[in-house]
Amino acid sequence: MERGGPTGWAGVAKVITDRLAVLGMRQRELAERAKVSQAIVRELQYDTDRRRRSARTLEAISVALGLHPTHLLDVALGIVPKPVPLPEDPPQDFFVTWAQEQARLMGLVEDLHRKVDELRRSR
Repeated sequence: MERGGPTGWAGVAKVITDRLAVLGMRQRELAERAKVSQAIVRELQYDTDRRRRSARTLEAISVALGLHPTHLLDVALGIVPKPVPLPEDPPQDFFVTWAQEQARLMGLVEDLHRKVDELRRSR
């Protein structure tokens, strides 16, 4: 893969683990969103069973993780995954909402830094 990450089932495991962490999601929630069993998610995330998985299963998990539908299959095959395309006509408030969310997150980061500084000074 062009991006230098692992490929094959080890790469699939890494993608799932990384995305779950980024999204703050647990295996159970991913399984529910993808409409697959938690056992399948666990096997893929921990690379414990390298049996063949259907393209539909990998697609459902990719979509539930907010990735391009073929992302996990591409990683498994050693192909550079495709980016998730933006809708052709995003809703008018798409970028406003994104900017508001980004501002909210920056505020949280600043609050966290402030708390850390307070804790350091109190020692």
